[in-house]
Formats: sequence, structure tokens, C-alpha cells
Amino acid sequence: MRALVTGLCCLALVFGAGCSKAQKPSHKILVWHWMTDRHETFLKLAEEYKKQTGIEVTVELFAPSDAYSQKIIAAAQANVLPDVYGILDKKSIFADFIKAGLVADLSAAFAADNGAWERSLFEKALAVDRFDYNNIYGIKPGIYGVPIDVTNMQMLYNKKLLAKAGIQNPPKTYDEFIKAVEALKRIGIAPFVSGWGELWLADCFASNYAFNIMGEDKVMATFRGQVPYTDPDWIRVLDIFRDLRDKGAFLDGIVTKGNKYAEQDFALERAAFSFNGSWGVNVYHDMNPNLEYGVMPPPPISNAFHLKIWGGAGSSFVVNAASANKDKAIAFLQWLTAVGQQVVLAKETKNLPANREASSSISPVLEEFAKGMEQSTHPTVWPINEDPLVIEAFDKGIQAIVIGEKTPAQVAADVQKVKVRQTAKGKR
Repeated sequence: MRALVTGLCCLALVFGAGCSKAQKPSHKILVWHWMTDRHETFLKLAEEYKKQTGIEVTVELFAPSDAYSQKIIAAAQANVLPDVYGILDKKSIFADFIKAGLVADLSAAFAADNGAWERSLFEKALAVDRFDYNNIYGIKPGIYGVPIDVTNMQMLYNKKLLAKAGIQNPPKTYDEFIKAVEALKRIGIAPFVSGWGELWLADCFASNYAFNIMGEDKVMATFRGQVPYTDPDWIRVLDIFRDLRDKGAFLDGIVTKGNKYAEQDFALERAAFSFNGSWGVNVYHDMNPNLEYGVMPPPPISNAFHLKIWGGAGSSFVVNAASANKDKAIAFLQWLTAVGQQVVLAKETKNLPANREASSSISPVLEEFAKGMEQSTHPTVWPINEDPLVIEAFDKGIQAIVIGEKTPAQVAADVQKVKVRQTAKGKR
């Protein structure tokens, strides 16, 4: 989730007030969103919903996401949030909206009919919108959002380019991946590209291997300050970037590329492998409809622990708890996440549906992404998260390794210094 950069101090005043303007019920529902690629499809579905129910759904787009976030902050300050909207932020801010009475608890609706609605959706997607018992935010246990699609991040491979290099099957282990890198280089094909000019993408890639090498318990222990970043396992994670650099795996300029440029490189067949999310399916189709590619998990380097991939709800809506049309808004979201509408969204926007049953109607490449959902994880469902400044030091350290400025051991030491400093600040 993208951080809300501005207006949080003002929003706190709204949270402290805990009041909302009275509204009159109507046969209209107002939805705000930020998803440019889905807007036209939302409008079509809204028209269909009106035909079926007589309820008018007005869908308003505010883009890009930063502008949308500012719109939500201003609306929260003025107590004029719509009936349905999304919160693009970390779980602590989600919790603040709930405490302010700006988000409805949907648990009863999900539990109705023996939990039929809840069972229809991917559990990994619901986890992002769920607050469990004894959660650190003090929120009443329940489900507070509705995922309309899901996403995960995996490796992509160009079938044509691999065939040119004599590679019949995508690599299943890190060693096989290195052999593929060498084969591709021999015939002048750049092996790998990703948008690592955006730090979060490199962080996702590293976390895959952190879980694979040391397991979730040790990763979380590190975040708690019980394991230092100078531990040999963390140096081993960082050393993957050194090894890939030394083997010549990276397309030139990988640490300065924004993701849209890396997506272009892969779509135009300038590199045989990429690391990206399932949203890329729509991007690649627009850039090169004839691109022949497949999906695979990042090749594991260890058998010690299962490799986990980043994934969960791609986009979620919440219902305004103060809305006079709350029940109508919930009914609309139930309809939007039913199989028929999920199939329409998946086909027209090329995103993974949140509804399990709709997955049978998606394209083969999206189906490959869908297979990875069960092994996905996401910071919003972790018991603890790392300090943002520590994450930044780690990710910038990865960039320094890739361009040869620092060794993995040097980066690990730098990150640990930041960790110690931030931990000390937290104890004051």
C-alpha cells in the first residue's frame, strides 16, 4: 500500500472528533477509486447493477493514487467520504480510519449464509482486510474491507528467447537460473531486468530469498531486534545480488530503472527474465500483444525453507460506517465480487480475480500467477514490520552492491547500525 504522504496530522483531528454528518438514505451509491485501468469496466458494471436492482452507482475516478490519497484525507477532514472507497496506506492508518468510525465492520455480512461470501474469496486477499484477535492496533477482530482482485509477484520468462539459448524449460532452482543466465549471455541476450530504481521492488526480491534461506521466524526475529543484519544468513541474502552482478545477469542500468521502463524492456524482448507483479499482464498486452511468456516463482537457492512470494489483495474497497446507504453499499460489493462480475473484471482488465471460482475463466498466464497465491505473504499480515529507515538502508545497500560500490558484508554492517540507532530511539 502506498503511504499517505500529506495531511495525516490534520486527519488526526478528525479521528479525535469521532463525529460524522447525518445523511439521508437514498437509492444511490457513490464510489471513489484510483484505478485508471479499471474505470471503464466499473462504469459498465455500475450500469448493469442499476438494470438489475434499480440502484444507481456513481463511480468517480481520482488519479494518480497520490491525488486520490489527498482526496480521501480532505474528505475525512470534512466528513464527506463516499459510501464506498479505498484506503491506500499501511495497516496502522487503516486502523486509524476504523477507530474514527470511517470504516464499517463487514464481519456479519461475510459470516451470513454460513460464511458463503467469505469462502468465495481468496483467504490471502481477505487477510489484508482482516484484523485478528489480539492485533497490535486494538481493533475489534473482524473483516473491514472487500478485495476486488488479488496480485502476487513472480518471475517472468520469455519463451522465445529461452528457446534461442537452447533452454527447454524454465529454471526451477537458483543454480539452474545461473546456467540459463550463462546460456543467454553466450548468444548476446540480456538475462534479467526489473525496476530496481524503485526500492520496494528490490526489497520484494530480497525478501523472497530471506524467507527461503532463514524462514519466517528468523526474519521476524530480525525485525524485533533479536537477530542482527550481520548474521550470516542475511549476508547470504545480500550476496545473491553480488553473485547475479558478477555473473552478468542484469540488464544495464537496472538500479536506475523505474518499473514502467523495466516492463517495456521485457515486453519488447530486451531481456529474457523479469521480476514483476501480476498487474504486468495488462501492461505487457498493451505493449506487445504477441509476447510469448510464462510465469515461475523466483528459483529457490535453498531447501531449508519454502520460498514465499509477495501477494494478497491487489485493490480493496471499504464501506463508510457513517453512510446512510451502508447496507446498499455492502450489497453492491457482494455483487461486485460474485463470480459473474469477477469474470468480467478479470477478462477486461487482466487482473487476478479475488473470487476463487472466477479463476477458472482467466487467461493461462494469469492462471500461472493464481497458482502462486497459496505461497504468498505480505507485510500487512506479518506480526511485526521493520522500521522504514532500516528498510531504506537495506534497499539502498542492494543498489550499492549491484553497482559494485559495497560488499554484502559492508551493507549488512551499515544496515545494522541504522537498526541499532532506530531501536534506541524507540526505547526513549
